[in-house]
Amino acid sequence: MKCSYCGANIPDGELYCPECGAEVRIVPDYNPLEDVLTKQVKGSIDGSTRPLDLYDSENFQQAVSDTQGRRREPAGRSRREAEDRRRQQIAKKKALAKKRRIRLLVILALLFVGVGILGAAIYQTSYSALIKKGTTALGQKNYTAANDYFNRAASKDVTKAEAYTGLADVFVEQDDLDSAENVFLNVITSQPGNADLYKACIEFYVNTKQTQKIPLLIDNCDQENVVDKLGSYVTDEPEFSLEEGNYDDVQEVSLSSEEQAIYYTTDGTDPTASSTKYSEPIQLAEGTTVVKAISVNANDIPSMIVTRTYVVELPVADAPAVSPSTGQHDAGTEITITVPEDYTAYYTTDGTDPTSGSNPYTGAISMPSGHTVFKAVLINSKGKSTQVTTRTYITE
Repeated sequence: MKCSYCGANIPDGELYCPECGAEVRIVPDYNPLEDVLTKQVKGSIDGSTRPLDLYDSENFQQAVSDTQGRRREPAGRSRREAEDRRRQQIAKKKALAKKRRIRLLVILALLFVGVGILGAAIYQTSYSALIKKGTTALGQKNYTAANDYFNRAASKDVTKAEAYTGLADVFVEQDDLDSAENVFLNVITSQPGNADLYKACIEFYVNTKQTQKIPLLIDNCDQENVVDKLGSYVTDEPEFSLEEGNYDDVQEVSLSSEEQAIYYTTDGTDPTASSTKYSEPIQLAEGTTVVKAISVNANDIPSMIVTRTYVVELPVADAPAVSPSTGQHDAGTEITITVPEDYTAYYTTDGTDPTSGSNPYTGAISMPSGHTVFKAVLINSKGKSTQVTTRTYITE
């Protein structure tokens, strides 16, 4: 449809022209020119009027004027009315859009509050919330509640270490280190491939000053991937310069390690960071010596204990050579003893076994008269004695 005022196309269903704003008229407006033209045509046919009489008449001119006025007047008025209606429609649309936005905001707000309430309810029973509650209860020395919270957290996720650390702390606060340790050892047994649990146990040992248990914990782990992840906690063992075994002379043994320090003992006790710190070779005297040593790294974590046993047995000279041999001799015959280097000879003439408290041999001895049982022994500078040599002399 075209606008009867401006000629613009009007979409179907529209009541106003989109260009001039004039109202669409379904019934055409009355046009006085049409009456004049109709009379002109009839007059021409029946001969009552000339073709141009009506055009010159006053009625025709008035009809033209009225028609032009009606065409101009509605356009302006309709345009204003259309503009007013457009403003009203825009205002209505804005009001409707505002209501929709408000309604949407209310819905979103309610939805947000609902989600928040639901989220808060879910969080209150989450792993993190239970750990936080357990920590708070522990700080308040409410051990029963703390134990409950940490156990509930552990049941939600058995692989995480925080819950077990919390349970161990509950026992530590009550001076029960054995139960605290068992928390970790039990869960490690059930999850041998969980490196985080091993790390948590190691931290427990460090915090409770039980670092000597760390190398054994790692040594008992048969999971290579776990051991690789615990590399920073592994300390190399010290090396010994002397193989353990038996020796026939005094020895010394040196210790070495790439770690920060070495500590050792020689009395059979296990070494710690409080034992003798290695600084020079260890002298091995005659007898049996058990050397135990550890290395300690920069994090104060010790290595496994290394034990070496040494036995030093110094050779002993044969029984002393005493001259003359047993038998009958002339009175005054000299008795001599062969004394090796580093030995002293001792003797008796009354048949008793000689000791370091007996007569020291300093030179030839005149054989006594009568029947004499002569005994001699050699004792070295270390106090080690040889076997006793016995001679029986008879003189006249």
